Amino acid sequence: MSDWTKGYVTDLGYTHGFYRELTPTLHAFSVLIKGANPRSSDRPAYCELGCGQGFSTNLLAAANPDIDFYATDFNPAQIAGAQALCEAAGTKNVRFFDDSFAEFEARLDLPQFDVIALHGIYSWIAKEHRDTIVRFIDKRLKPGGLVYISYNCLPGWSGPAPLRQLLRLAGNAAPGTMPQKIEAGLAFLERMKDANARWFATVPAIAERIDRLKGQNRNYLAHEYMNADWNLFYHCDVAAELSAARLSYVGSAHLLDHVDAVNLTSDQQAILAETADPVFRETLRDYMVNQQFRRDIFARGTVPLSASEAREIWLDSRFALSALRADIPLKVTGALGEATLQEEVYGPILDALAKPVESGRSAAISLRQLLTENPNLSALGWARIQQAILVLVGAGHVQPCPADAKGENQRREATRRFNRVVMEKARHSDDLQFLASPVTGGGHAVPRFQQLFLLSLSEGKKRPHEWAQFAWQVLSRQGQRIVKQGKPLETPDENLAELQSQAETFAEKQLPVLRGLQIV
Repeated sequence: MSDWTKGYVTDLGYTHGFYRELTPTLHAFSVLIKGANPRSSDRPAYCELGCGQGFSTNLLAAANPDIDFYATDFNPAQIAGAQALCEAAGTKNVRFFDDSFAEFEARLDLPQFDVIALHGIYSWIAKEHRDTIVRFIDKRLKPGGLVYISYNCLPGWSGPAPLRQLLRLAGNAAPGTMPQKIEAGLAFLERMKDANARWFATVPAIAERIDRLKGQNRNYLAHEYMNADWNLFYHCDVAAELSAARLSYVGSAHLLDHVDAVNLTSDQQAILAETADPVFRETLRDYMVNQQFRRDIFARGTVPLSASEAREIWLDSRFALSALRADIPLKVTGALGEATLQEEVYGPILDALAKPVESGRSAAISLRQLLTENPNLSALGWARIQQAILVLVGAGHVQPCPADAKGENQRREATRRFNRVVMEKARHSDDLQFLASPVTGGGHAVPRFQQLFLLSLSEGKKRPHEWAQFAWQVLSRQGQRIVKQGKPLETPDENLAELQSQAETFAEKQLPVLRGLQIV
């Protein structure tokens, strides 16, 4: 009997995460900041290869009903769950398949795609499957289309890479289920370290890395560390493989990578400025920052913009504040460490972005409207305004939004259905911790207790103490307790008091943001 898994972990499902870098509006903004035209069709088509539980695809489909989504994952249990969520939410613009990459490539019922995305796939599959993916991209990506791809990279992984091999070997040598194998592998890492195996002394902060592994989600560890295939790439390796599909590198979907001031010294910037070959330059940059994980955007041909064309697209681009203004720190962290942002630049821009939310409007506002309503911002200069928007989006405080403001009503109805299904699931588990925003076309983190507060609010309960009581009723019926500072709270009064404290903070800080994002 053949093993259909081909060495890939299937007895533990992948996590139900939402990955911001998959968001179409973020792709478009990433291309724009590189001076290219973020073009797409009237009715774009988006494909995710290796979609895992399909939660990101489901969320994005609900938040972007004007885009047709297609997604595949060869684990049928995960696809069954993705389809069930889709059907429950009534999302019509997404199709899921439990095909292998080869089966998906052979399909004749797929369109040409504007975007093909694969997050956390490329490093964990064999060369034959990577070749299939490249052929699929070559066959199915439109001219001007984008590919988002993430992977573990060198040189950042060169030091700790043996840890993964040791964890996998020790875990697989142990009896039992996959969770038991993971626990055995983690225990063996500690034993080897305590026995003063000399390799452990050669890798900086290896003890802290092992401690982090012990605290991570076991489903994540199974897929990250226990698969048969695990490949580390230099950026130039991936660029070479994708060149067979006529792709060229555009830029990073991790937008702070584009801000040299927080990542590179002046000497490092000088070396990169002297390097003409873009692939070599990007690989050199990985050495400078000791990159471990890349989130790349490639394109099949880009259309460069003149300065005036780019400025017009920037002005028409819409952005939304996705955090409470008062809680946004004027600090950002890059490869060089923490950097302080200029109050005289970022303060006025953040204040201006907060005004729509404070007035009860949708948080989204075009840069043109922002400058019109706040003429004092023009004194900052165009270059500083662009840089500030880039940094704020890169830090996650501001989100790029779909260009079609009139489509927000349609997006609101689709996200309302999706979010209701997700929040109902919060009655039973904390698996799904993101809700969809019709304003940003993406996801926003909303943990389980906050989802329960929103459920209570939707049922007419308007005060934080009522939300807390509702949440406690849900938890207590299931025999669950809140864990605070590593210890479960024992009495009902203690649990209720903690929930009420969280509900009051939610009402003050998170609820206004959710209203601006039209999640509520």
